[in-house]
Amino acid sequence: MSYARYVALGDSQTEGLGDGDDAGGLRGWADRLAEDLAREEPGLLYANLAVRGRLAAQIRDEQLAPALALRPDLATVMAGMNDLIRPRFDATAVAGALEDMFAALTGAGATVVTVTFPDFGRLVPLARPLLPRVIDLNARIVAAAARHGVLVVDSFAHTAITDARLWGSDRLHANPLGHARIAAAMAHALGLPGSDDSWTAPLPALPRPTPWRAAGAELRWVTGFAAPWIHRRLRGRSSGDGRTAKRPALLPVIHTEQPHTRPPAHQPETG
Repeated sequence: MSYARYVALGDSQTEGLGDGDDAGGLRGWADRLAEDLAREEPGLLYANLAVRGRLAAQIRDEQLAPALALRPDLATVMAGMNDLIRPRFDATAVAGALEDMFAALTGAGATVVTVTFPDFGRLVPLARPLLPRVIDLNARIVAAAARHGVLVVDSFAHTAITDARLWGSDRLHANPLGHARIAAAMAHALGLPGSDDSWTAPLPALPRPTPWRAAGAELRWVTGFAAPWIHRRLRGRSSGDGRTAKRPALLPVIHTEQPHTRPPAHQPETG
């Protein structure tokens, strides 16, 4: 199936944090997927409405109407991670916001793709208590997707997705290699020519870090990322304050690099 208008809805992951920067421009998995789609359909138009820091209900309230106005025949919805890590988490409300988007977009004739969340406790030991939340929300996402014919990328089922080499130093945003994997997963769900399940393949094994090295990494993460995040929350601030979508209008896709949705055969073995 070919697509003429692709619209991405979501938060920082869909915006592309971790793949480029604000100074030089963010790329991210949605841009990479759009590039792959445009190779099959050169006339593809693409909009990205995602804004970092947004909760699922905010994504629905702020992005759904503009997305529908663009009349997409393909939409991706990635929302809920910012809700999962908040102290006050309401799985019913988050799943409801997602289902509202699924219903409206599919009802307008769009093919919709969404994702389940991986076990982030594998990346962030302090997040291990969140596993029941993740499992519960994932089950609700899968059920809602089934009710509306939404395609699901089940990242929870594949532990390779939580390899630290796919994530940035904050452990919350994918790095370029991780964004490439997410794009590959989306392409596989859509059945794009040349796509396959190689996005689920584990990276080459590395020696386990020594306890001292592991403890040092945790300390650096807490001081560098966890503490500033908590400070923002206490001040009622969000990383997305004052920000708007990077690509609010449907525009042609410009190919800037070679295809990246399929991970290279030989992965780097950096720690």
